Amino acid sequence: MKSIELQMLKNLYEQDFYAWVEQTAELLQSHQWDTLDLEHLIEEVVDLGKSQQRALQSALRLVLSHLLKWKYQSQRRSQSWQITITRERLNIDELLQESPSLRRFLNDAEWINTTYQRARREAMVETGLLEENFAIACPFSVNEILDLDFYPNADE
Repeated sequence: MKSIELQMLKNLYEQDFYAWVEQTAELLQSHQWDTLDLEHLIEEVVDLGKSQQRALQSALRLVLSHLLKWKYQSQRRSQSWQITITRERLNIDELLQESPSLRRFLNDAEWINTTYQRARREAMVETGLLEENFAIACPFSVNEILDLDFYPNADE
């Protein structure tokens, strides 16, 4: 009987994800461990972690691209850029408060560089400036990136 229920749950995952989530939560709350679709449950838990990492990287990329625009197009600085930088810094802070273990990514030079290169490309496209105008390596420290009061000068 349990194998039939498990197969039905696996089919539900493919047909109606939200219904699968509701059913899985119900099974977890009622401690029906042998009926759980563990394969998909593990996959979803792993994806939750990846989603948190992507959210951090997305917010960081936005901060970096706007800091680059702020630095390299000082004549076009706007309150809109400042609002975006502040909002995304606050988003990063919230993510780190909720999941402090995400901070390890901010200490990973390769991860920061990958994020910076994406932000650099985004800033090039948005500003129309040539690649050689932008620093190859991230010109900002993690502390500067996260500092609510830091805005780079054009000559830094």
